[in-house]
Amino acid sequence: MTATSQTAIDFSKIDEVLGKYEYKKSNLIAILQKIQEIYRYLPIDAMTYVGTKIEGLSPATVYGVATFYAQFSLDPKGKYEIKLCDGTACHVRGSMPVLDAVKAKLGLTNGKTTTENGMFSLETVSCLGACGLAPVVVINEKVYPKMTADAVKVALDEIIKQEQEA
Repeated sequence: MTATSQTAIDFSKIDEVLGKYEYKKSNLIAILQKIQEIYRYLPIDAMTYVGTKIEGLSPATVYGVATFYAQFSLDPKGKYEIKLCDGTACHVRGSMPVLDAVKAKLGLTNGKTTTENGMFSLETVSCLGACGLAPVVVINEKVYPKMTADAVKVALDEIIKQEQEA
């Protein structure tokens, strides 16, 4: 699912964001960050709308900015974003078995990166800047150091349990 609009867009929310940033094209990145925070990705309809509402921009320009910066996603992200480091230190210290364990636990096969229920998304990254803690997994900004396949399953089980109790 790439660059598809699967989410109903509340254009009044986007208008609020645009108003907060004064409809200025110099604030485009901040606007896109806020929209992504709301929807957990950048829906194509939202980008098109922004491109028509800010003077001096076009939908194509907005799309170009969104696809240029790695921080933006055109695909929906899970409520829990898992970032697994596969930089040199993490790789040497066993990040691949951790990655395999996450994929197996969450049923992420055939290139899928987000679970069917939208609870989790998985991304491998080149470096998280915590080489001394390798292998490292970050889930929604919480750092899990020196992970193993078993430890990552426990961490995921804890999150799943919390969600079921909520």
